[in-house]
Amino acid sequence: MKKILVMVTVMALMTALLAGCSSSKPTIGICQYGEHPSLDNCREGFLAGLEEEGLKEGRDFKLDYQNGNFDDGVCTQIARSFSSSGVDLMVGIATNAALACYAASEDNDIPVVYIAVSDPISSNLVVGNVTGTSDALPVEAQLELIRRIQPDAKTIGIIYTVSETNSVSTIADYNEKAADYGFVIESIGITTQSEVSFATDTLIGKGVDCFSNLTDNTVVSVLDSILERTNDAGIPVYGSEVEQVKGGCVASAGIDYLALGVSSGKIAAKVLRKEAEAGEIPFETIIDYKIYLNTKALTQLGLTLPEELKATAVEAGE
Repeated sequence: MKKILVMVTVMALMTALLAGCSSSKPTIGICQYGEHPSLDNCREGFLAGLEEEGLKEGRDFKLDYQNGNFDDGVCTQIARSFSSSGVDLMVGIATNAALACYAASEDNDIPVVYIAVSDPISSNLVVGNVTGTSDALPVEAQLELIRRIQPDAKTIGIIYTVSETNSVSTIADYNEKAADYGFVIESIGITTQSEVSFATDTLIGKGVDCFSNLTDNTVVSVLDSILERTNDAGIPVYGSEVEQVKGGCVASAGIDYLALGVSSGKIAAKVLRKEAEAGEIPFETIIDYKIYLNTKALTQLGLTLPEELKATAVEAGE
């Protein structure tokens, strides 16, 4: 009888200990602005970065992933729910999601790590318990790429979302630098996905020589609709990263969003391990870019990549 009681007691203690260990695992709340390949790559890279640092989901932390469906109000609700439930770390993927997490984190001083915020300074994501990675576009490299592929082009069309601070700052960058490469920028600001088709038709009607996409989530989420119209009109679209080129854009000077996520994951590991406060870690700007091309899309539009670029360009098409 005593042996049975001892065994029962030991088993009860082990169960309590395991339960305590389980409950002590930190919880990471991820708010992703919406689902499209580049943002999905951010999330995938983030988890890979944590794992490279020895932190694995389920074993070392719990994960609460929520999709904002490109709706600022939904992102706000998600971030508030993270704050009220007391997650140990909030992760905002894309600027609008990062801003929602930052606003909701202040009352409980929950650290925030963001991914794919093009302009953290203009977005006011540099003060407080917050850090992350910036995906600032290599605008000059993109302009040079367009000039090499279309030596006679004069006008670039760009559609952007007026509520996305990353897009507003990038448009300013394009406007500042376009003339150095002999271009004029024709841009149209939109507020919802439903306006993208009309904006595309308007720019086609103005006779733009090409389109250049930003990392604008509202616009990129309906890329197929844009390409359907531009391909019919024989106008090339340049992407801002590899997934857009895979999706049918002709080429891009862009960064690797998986690598961007990995960098943010490694930053998050430092925060979870209490090696540093989020606010003590400067945000990182990923500056390495590659030239991605879709040979099939280029050929269909009668374009070719200059020989000097072929040696280093990465094929992203089928």
